[in-house]
Amino acid sequence: MQLGAFSVSLAVKDLAASKTFYESLGFRSFGGTEEHNYLIMKNGETLIGLFQGMFEGQMLTFNPGWDQSAGEVNPFDDVREIKARLQEAGVEISQEQGGESGPASFVIADPDGNVILVDQHR
Repeated sequence: MQLGAFSVSLAVKDLAASKTFYESLGFRSFGGTEEHNYLIMKNGETLIGLFQGMFEGQMLTFNPGWDQSAGEVNPFDDVREIKARLQEAGVEISQEQGGESGPASFVIADPDGNVILVDQHR
């Protein structure tokens, strides 16, 4: 199962302060906008998402169909195929969004309650 690009999504209280902090660690803005309350920051192949007021807690995030630089990967495992495999394995799926093709997402949790978002953008 190919899950695509990996990042950690962080719920932050002050996007500007978080941006400044992560820039001091060598990250640069890679995507998103402060006007929309989120930024994707990159340092080498390492990605983090900073999200103000969009969700609580932290999440591991996978983006099927993308590499670490948001380049398209072909072929790729569609999010619906990944979801079906996980359901067959007995994993509980929550917060499903999307249709029969194109962008879609779902959330799962590991045995310790760590939240994992599988979010396909294409």
